[in-house]
Amino acid sequence: MAETLTEQSEGAESSAILMIATLKRLLWRRPSLIPTLPLFIIGINLLIAIFAPLFSPHSPFDQELMDSMLPPLGWEGGEATYLLGTDFLGRDILSRIIYGARISLIVAGSVIFVGASVGSLAGIVAGYFGGFIDNLLMRIADIVLGFPLILVAIVLVVVIGGSTGNVIFIVTALVWPRFARVVRAETLSLREQDFVTLAKVAGMSSTRIMFRHILPNVFSTLIVLCTLQVGQVIVLESSLSFLGVGVPPPNPSWGIMVADGRSNLMSGWWISLTPGLAILLLVVSFNITGDWLRDRLDPRLQRF
Repeated sequence: MAETLTEQSEGAESSAILMIATLKRLLWRRPSLIPTLPLFIIGINLLIAIFAPLFSPHSPFDQELMDSMLPPLGWEGGEATYLLGTDFLGRDILSRIIYGARISLIVAGSVIFVGASVGSLAGIVAGYFGGFIDNLLMRIADIVLGFPLILVAIVLVVVIGGSTGNVIFIVTALVWPRFARVVRAETLSLREQDFVTLAKVAGMSSTRIMFRHILPNVFSTLIVLCTLQVGQVIVLESSLSFLGVGVPPPNPSWGIMVADGRSNLMSGWWISLTPGLAILLLVVSFNITGDWLRDRLDPRLQRF
């Protein structure tokens, strides 16, 4: 009996491995089978963030106390005017989610752009020159990475004040070392390559070598890292807003919306659930897309 179970287990394991290998081979041969749903979710969020006034049925700030705590359409008491219901102040949940997407993507896009630029520059300079410059920049990065992200962000926001601009500045200051460490590791390998040696022999300046030859070769890594970091930035911004030290109310941040529904989880579950699902879907979509890009752009995985 035990031998039979063992054989069945081994057979199931072999079948699972074969199915996974077949699926990977199919995905590589059929580029059209990319993560369509995650990309669709990201595209929809970008679209409604850019054209929020066109998609929003109401103003995210308008309060209709007579219509407060209305459930989503389809539930008892729900109205077609408010598809996802209203909060305790009578504000339309759908409109606030739409404008919340704009806030989350603006913060994430700004942080990733500035953080990737600063971190990439620091990583390339540290990896190319080495020595004292490398030690100085990497020790600064290690110090920043050593602090608890949420705790430091809360302290800094409390000290300098909560606003969208301050949140972007603080999160960027905490994120750039992640880019610096990865780019430095890539640069340490690239600077020993023949094309860099030939560029030095040809008399090219260090600045030109770094930006003309090294930067393009780490660009694919940067794309993957940026995609993976977007989800973390969205979660961090939402967490700060949830704790009341992020984007200040009445701005419709998803974190603020989740916090607004904490005291009404039984009677108004939709107030926290819908923005929570929005955060979940967008973050998971970016993570899946980042993993797919990493597999596609990593030449070491081309054999699968």
